[in-house]
Amino acid sequence: MDHFPRIGLGWDRHRLQSGRPCWLAGVEIPSPVGPSGHSDGDVLLHALTDAVLGAAGLDDLGTLFPDTDPQWAGASSTMFLEAALRRCHNRGWKVASADLVLVCDRPKISPFRGAMRKRLSQLLQLAEDRVNLKGKTTEGANSEYMEAQAVVLLIREMPAQASG
Repeated sequence: MDHFPRIGLGWDRHRLQSGRPCWLAGVEIPSPVGPSGHSDGDVLLHALTDAVLGAAGLDDLGTLFPDTDPQWAGASSTMFLEAALRRCHNRGWKVASADLVLVCDRPKISPFRGAMRKRLSQLLQLAEDRVNLKGKTTEGANSEYMEAQAVVLLIREMPAQASG
């Protein structure tokens, strides 16, 4: 059995659309624009899901949940992450830490960063100090999209100790 830790990298990008809800890290952010997409467009959870799947050697988000399938229309991206985590668990892996970067000029995430980080730690079942989230701007280069990058570290789950 492979006992070496595994690292996964995920990336996602969505165009911003007026009047669309803005879901980031499973938290709805008040904003006049939100990421377009077949699902809720949560770029952070999409990147994180791909990082988890990649580290486990599994298919990517688009293969498992294609945007051509009507059943995923408007779906909450938390469902995608939870499915990826179950698949990892079934292979004996768990997330040990995660680091995410959100790149966008709008909305400003600093007022919501704590809530987003807390939600990520809940979804990953990790202490908040094992999940980090940073916000960056494009420095005015392009405010019409948002993108996210995520890196996760997977470790083997410890088997339950037999009581004696």
